[in-house]
Amino acid sequence: MPDLPHDRISSDIASNDVVLYMKGTPVFPQCGFSAATVQILSNLGVKFKAVDVLKDPEVRQAIKEFSNWPTIPQLYVKGEFVGGCDIIREMYEADEIRPFLAEKGVALENA
Repeated sequence: MPDLPHDRISSDIASNDVVLYMKGTPVFPQCGFSAATVQILSNLGVKFKAVDVLKDPEVRQAIKEFSNWPTIPQLYVKGEFVGGCDIIREMYEADEIRPFLAEKGVALENA
């Protein structure tokens, strides 16, 4: 039997340029780290697919195994795991995230 949560994660990451696995939704984040990551992506004008891990405990556990990363949120860009809130915040503060996204071909609405 196929591993459905891993299959769903693979499919989401393959079919969306930017995917954020988070607690809650972009409109109602359920943790400060998810809220901070959404705020950074929104400030940049990045369109992204959000996956609420609180609604799906299987995905919540599977994403940690998938990335070998223990915490949520997790950001994927063009199929590549970028990191969690601390990494995204550091990249943003160091002005590294815009060039990274541009290099990956991700359009920024607020560029």
